[in-house]
Amino acid sequence: MLLNPFCALTAAKVLALKSSVVVLLTLLIKARLQIAAGSAIGIAFLLLQTLVFLAIGSGLVIVAGGSALYATKQRRPSAA
Repeated sequence: MLLNPFCALTAAKVLALKSSVVVLLTLLIKARLQIAAGSAIGIAFLLLQTLVFLAIGSGLVIVAGGSALYATKQRRPSAA
């Protein structure tokens, strides 16, 4: 079965959209909790937001690296 070489780009777009939604959602939750409960919970959610953002960013790097590796393997002539 042949894989679509643009599948990695689609996965990167989906991961980028999901990361945007997660960042905006955690910003909203953090702001609401910071107003209601004080700054300690807000700081905890800011730390959580940063960790999630870094995790999703590293996922994008892994997807981009995998697509680059796949592209280089496709371009090599097979020695048969």
